[in-house]
Amino acid sequence: MKSYTITVNGTAYEVTVEETGSVSAPAAAAPAPKAAPKAAPKAAPKAAAPASGAGSVKVTAGTAGKIVRIEAKVGQSVKAGDNIIILEAMKMEIPVVAPQDGTVASIDVAPGDAVENGDTLATMN
Repeated sequence: MKSYTITVNGTAYEVTVEETGSVSAPAAAAPAPKAAPKAAPKAAPKAAAPASGAGSVKVTAGTAGKIVRIEAKVGQSVKAGDNIIILEAMKMEIPVVAPQDGTVASIDVAPGDAVENGDTLATMN
């Protein structure tokens, strides 16, 4: 038997494969997944960044990409639809906009950062 750790969407699964002479031997997976260690170097700074001025409304990335520039500043009042961050994905600049009227409480990314779909980029009050 050989054991492997396979990570799918950030969750690690322990998989044990039985070696037999037959090609059609099934693989058995462990019934309960164990938590995967975070390997991404950007995970810790993002979690720590909004500690002091975090707002209650999260502004998230709609797609994976790279932060090109920050359009708003912490403390700035914005209206729904105003650009907060510009994200580059597939060689296109995509504005990340305020979901509602409010004040920018934190900016959790910097130009050049790579982000994934759903990552929190900023918070608002």
